Amino acid sequence: MIRIILADDHPVVREGLRAMLSAEPDLEVVADAASGLQAEALAAELRPDIVLMDLRMPGGGGVDSIVRMSETGLACRVIVLTTYETDRDILRAVEAGAAGYLLKDMPRAQLAEAVRAAARGETVLAPSVAARLVDRLRAKPERPRLSERETAVLRLVAEGCTNAEIGRRLFIGESTVKTHLLRVFGKLGVDDRTAAVTCAMRHGLLD
Repeated sequence: MIRIILADDHPVVREGLRAMLSAEPDLEVVADAASGLQAEALAAELRPDIVLMDLRMPGGGGVDSIVRMSETGLACRVIVLTTYETDRDILRAVEAGAAGYLLKDMPRAQLAEAVRAAARGETVLAPSVAARLVDRLRAKPERPRLSERETAVLRLVAEGCTNAEIGRRLFIGESTVKTHLLRVFGKLGVDDRTAAVTCAMRHGLLD
């Protein structure tokens, strides 16, 4: 038997899932929880094979619970079962260690088979979720563009120059150097000088 815990904050959803899965001869729902924290406690006590976890719940979200269960070494596999399929939600769940990401509108037979596949160690994804992940992997990030002066400032930063030294070498004021650096930080999506140099080198903007 594949032992399952259901985690969803809607009682009607839990009852429906319990009825659907219990109708399968090899699936057993051993408990249900109204939050991620409850699911964690039940998983630690009952050691299920699978936890079906809603993504957003009061009293503890699904992603945080997935991370904690992974950190504590629980052997159960967590499948996200949700109505949300934004890129951010999908990536957060997968990065947290979810064994699958399914949507609540899927047919019963497909849900049951996905549970079996996850229990075998496979990763299970709704078709639309898989398509989103593939599209994201294929997308090439746009290369940041720095102006000639911004590049010159950053090159001197890479050489270890202070803002005052950069200003003297480029014949500009120190406040102007700071302005250029802030623009560079914004374009590269970083918060400090070291990260800016590292990011620029990674994108081929500095030798």
